[in-house]
Amino acid sequence: MLAADPGASIAAIAAEAGVDRRTVYRRFASREELLAAIYEARVEAIERAVEDARLREAPVAVALHRYVEGIIGVNRTWPVELTRMKADETIRGRRDAVIQEVDAFLERATGEGLLRTDTPTAWASSLLPQLMHLASQQLPELTDAQAADMVVDTFLRGLGGR
Repeated sequence: MLAADPGASIAAIAAEAGVDRRTVYRRFASREELLAAIYEARVEAIERAVEDARLREAPVAVALHRYVEGIIGVNRTWPVELTRMKADETIRGRRDAVIQEVDAFLERATGEGLLRTDTPTAWASSLLPQLMHLASQQLPELTDAQAADMVVDTFLRGLGGR
């Protein structure tokens, strides 16, 4: 609901969830607390997806698919507006750490020949999240794994080693 309407009220959120707004307020003292909990859950899910992908030790093609599949799942489970993830200092720090981990992985993928060497890592780092976001939003009929297949194929055909 918050993905569709970031300004949704607690009353509207409670009604959509099928509970009284007092139930929501018992758990969260304010809308800001609810939003903080949502963003905390999203960043935890992202960190788990990165960890589960084993970006440092799994074969690069396997790690790439695991990562993409995990993030597509996160995007579908927590489809919230991301401006706050960039604005909240704690969340931003954790998000930046994930980005650094993924960038190191993309450099590893380039070094091992999975990605082209004539394309900057920053380009791959910018393109991959956009592809995952598009797959999350525009391919709802596909499972996370099937959507990951599409993203990885698109990513590698555009940036893949020669």
